Amino acid sequence: MDKGTVVRTIALAIAWVNALLAQYGLQPIPVIDEESIAYGLAFLASVWTWFKNNYVTIKGKQQREQLRKNGLAK
Repeated sequence: MDKGTVVRTIALAIAWVNALLAQYGLQPIPVIDEESIAYGLAFLASVWTWFKNNYVTIKGKQQREQLRKNGLAK
């Protein structure tokens, strides 16, 4: 596995452990407060959505150009 996969897996595990602890009324792992987590997730979702829905990479620009050539995009 690469480093990114390991980091994402650990982050996912921490998030689920915190969710389960909160569900059962136990003290969650004091990593960051809930508001910071909510803002962080909203920020990441916004950036990811913007990135995936716009042609900002070289590959994306090439895809847009092909769509234009085939009359499928403006």
